[in-house]
Amino acid sequence: MINILIVDDQELIRESLSIVLGGEEDFEIVGLAQNGKRAIELTKQLSPDVILMDIHMPLMNGVEATEIIKSECPNVKVIILTTFEELGYVRDALAAGAEGYLLKAIHPQDLAVGIRSVYHGGTLITQEIAKQLIAQWVNPSEHAIEGKNKKNNFGLTDREIEVLEVLAHGVTNREIARKLFLTEGTVKNYISSIYSKLEVTGRQKAVFKAKEEGIIDA
Repeated sequence: MINILIVDDQELIRESLSIVLGGEEDFEIVGLAQNGKRAIELTKQLSPDVILMDIHMPLMNGVEATEIIKSECPNVKVIILTTFEELGYVRDALAAGAEGYLLKAIHPQDLAVGIRSVYHGGTLITQEIAKQLIAQWVNPSEHAIEGKNKKNNFGLTDREIEVLEVLAHGVTNREIARKLFLTEGTVKNYISSIYSKLEVTGRQKAVFKAKEEGIIDA
């Protein structure tokens, strides 16, 4: 039996994953946590075999929690399960010790297979992310993001800056998704994160501030 701890700040996601994965004969959902801090507490109490960990959560994010969990409980396997495809998050998560990095859009059956693979010692990232990582490794100069328009003091990720650049053309979420090869849901998450980091409440304000701060071209 594989004991699983599910960590996500959205109750709907936690409960849905619990129901879907709980239907697998070899899975036991031992706990649900709403943030990284609670995940650490439950890991110590419940000793799960595998943790499904979201990234963006209040109090403590998934990368920070993963790093602490892996240092204190190295035998626990961690799979990052998120909506964000940003390579910076992937690198941070793997550096923290995560054995897997998957997107929430994954089919439940594929997720179950992935959990079993990681439990038995494997590592797991999506084919799309693997291609991006390889491309960045082979041609680092083409993927270097730090430049005169990329440096910012707002904690924006590379992908969020890309979304901002496309957003500046006044396009819809669907068009942004098509251009950057993302889902509309992922685009919405990026835009929400951009608003929060720039402390603005709308697209025009976000674009104006990004141009004003030199994050994107005026």
